[in-house]
Amino acid sequence: MPEAPAGSRSPQSRPTRLGLSLAVVELAHRVVHAADLRRVDDAVTIAALRAEVAAQAAQIRSQSKALVQARTTFDEAMTAAGIGLWECDLPCETLRWSEPVFDLFEFPRGKVPDRSVTLACYPEEARRRLIEIRADALACQSTFSLDTEIVGRKGTHRWIRITATVERRGGVPVRLFGLKQDITEEKLRSDRTRYLAEYDFLTGLANRAHFQSHLASLPETGTLLLIDLDGFKAINDAHGHAAGDVCLKEAARRLAVACHGADLIARIGGDEFAVLVMNDPDGSRAETFGQRIVTTMRAPVLDGTASHGFGASVGMARARHFAPADLVLKADEALYAAKAAGRGRVRVAVPDRSFASVGEHHGGI
Repeated sequence: MPEAPAGSRSPQSRPTRLGLSLAVVELAHRVVHAADLRRVDDAVTIAALRAEVAAQAAQIRSQSKALVQARTTFDEAMTAAGIGLWECDLPCETLRWSEPVFDLFEFPRGKVPDRSVTLACYPEEARRRLIEIRADALACQSTFSLDTEIVGRKGTHRWIRITATVERRGGVPVRLFGLKQDITEEKLRSDRTRYLAEYDFLTGLANRAHFQSHLASLPETGTLLLIDLDGFKAINDAHGHAAGDVCLKEAARRLAVACHGADLIARIGGDEFAVLVMNDPDGSRAETFGQRIVTTMRAPVLDGTASHGFGASVGMARARHFAPADLVLKADEALYAAKAAGRGRVRVAVPDRSFASVGEHHGGI
């Protein structure tokens, strides 16, 4: 085959080179397109991340708001309930209180409380008990709870309930923490309930149930006195129950004066009363009380423009002479012996089934 002249191009080489050029262009186009796609993908990814971050930030803000609202509600509820948080670092005794505790002790809010000043708010006996139970808890590394009285810096009397937990590190107490709660209303309700259960509403003396519980613990050195008002029924019948109530309240007041120092004075029936003297080895205190009762009850009771007269008879029995189950029976028999002897007298049950009047014996009972 003849050779092509120098400088001339072969017809077959032109398409080849053209194809190569087109291939290069197409490859470049593909590279550019891939870069664009990567840029688009990156933009989408960034946008998605930004959206996710924004959503998370919104969720955090919502949760933070809910947390603040919950904390506010919690603080308001604690304040309304009179409950506060307290902490005491050991051994430096540094105190930290929440606001309700400042209010309980009537200290300025936010001021660091001083433990010695705080302890001064407790009455002496309450302070002694708190120090004692706190020391026991630290020694045993245990919790404790205490209901106690305090007097605020402004003089307000309150009852609070203290709960405490001991925090330890390496077996050594490093912190006490817990709650202090105002229980004044609870204490008043409890005292009122107990009073109604144990005391006579009209006279303020112990009632029969309270008397029975104390009688069960009367020692051998104790003496029981039973008192019955003489002439009371006639006043009730002639002047009505209102006049009778006036006489009963006055009789209770006179009993409290005549038997000052007795362990228990009770109203155990309509016009029946009882006195317990726990430590009376020779019976002399009970005899003195009996004589005072008879004397003081003889004075008339003034009720407006009316004057009511009544008296009292007294029966006594000593625990060392009779079994506990027989003591009331024997004192009651002595009481009726006093009435049978003319009323306004004191009679003492003796073991030989007789009754001695006060002053007719010489310590033999």
